[in-house]
Amino acid sequence: MTRRSQRRALSLILATFVAWTQVTPAAHADPRPTQIEAWQQSTSVRLQADGSLSDVLAISPSDVWAVGQQEIWDVWKNRGTIRHWNGSRWAEVGIRDNTAAGNLRGLAAASPSDVWAVGDGHDGLPYLAHGDTAGFDRVRPPALRAGDWLGGVDAKSGKVVAVGSRERNGLILTGQGNSWTAQETKEKGALYAVSGGFAVGDTGTEPLIVHLSGGSWKSMPLPDIPGGYLRDVQVDSSKRALAVGGVYRGPGDISPLALAWNGKRWRELRLPRSEARLYGVTGDGKGRYWMTGYDPARAAEPFMLRCEKAACETIRGGTQKGRSSVRLQAVAYLAGKSTVWAVGHAVDTRDRYTDVVESFAPRTTTSKS
Repeated sequence: MTRRSQRRALSLILATFVAWTQVTPAAHADPRPTQIEAWQQSTSVRLQADGSLSDVLAISPSDVWAVGQQEIWDVWKNRGTIRHWNGSRWAEVGIRDNTAAGNLRGLAAASPSDVWAVGDGHDGLPYLAHGDTAGFDRVRPPALRAGDWLGGVDAKSGKVVAVGSRERNGLILTGQGNSWTAQETKEKGALYAVSGGFAVGDTGTEPLIVHLSGGSWKSMPLPDIPGGYLRDVQVDSSKRALAVGGVYRGPGDISPLALAWNGKRWRELRLPRSEARLYGVTGDGKGRYWMTGYDPARAAEPFMLRCEKAACETIRGGTQKGRSSVRLQAVAYLAGKSTVWAVGHAVDTRDRYTDVVESFAPRTTTSKS
């Protein structure tokens, strides 16, 4: 397989199956803006060549995190990366580990000084890192073993939950410090994101959601959606959550999927008709949600859906010369500013990847549209 073919194949995988983990929901949402959010600007954390961002976490205007990988196509140079925004610039935060991380997929924080990232290790084990702006250290839970895979993480004071897969089953890793346990789901499949006691993924043929109940994780009844999969979840409370993903019907034939939880059952949310791929979701804690992904019909434009009270509308960013497509793989809401941060990558006409950071905020007289 040629390098160009490899890129196209991986691009398809990224478009349909790569996970984007959740971001920790805001504890206190700000008042609702009077006008719809508008695209503000497109920037970059300046990763090395062929870089992509997988997740974003916004704690405050001067405390934003992103993770991803650089040198995607070079198996020897490929490295995971952690970046931090201090309000004026992005900087790389080091990982104090000689084995080095591969692709980092998920982020979560229990506090500004208690940040977690998950992904792949170059030694064949999943990668779990813990730290703050001074640097990160690798954590090696004895419950993990070679062949395990981690895609998402959630962090609260005194407890971390990471999810993924073990062989053909979903995997939930729980603990902190020197105490960790691993539980496999009864269902075949993989879990890609976790938040507030809900973890989402798929069985390979249909969506999968497991819920922490009575000290163990149990699968939940879902609508019958053949080919459905879920990649992220936003949990507002035990009575309100939203999970997003898609429905795969064949190569190139994918439709967006969102499942809403009302405390009793999951139901499918009606979305604008399209072939858009949904990767990430965030919310303000009061029933407003933002979903990011990729719309092949207008591939060069950053794509986001904003939904409230079952009504959804599309928000698009501006195009840039040389970009053939933009995929926003994760999204975070910043309370107090009504600002939404989204990260991912852009592909140029030569199939080269560049990381992107897009921001959306209430429309003003100076905002771009």
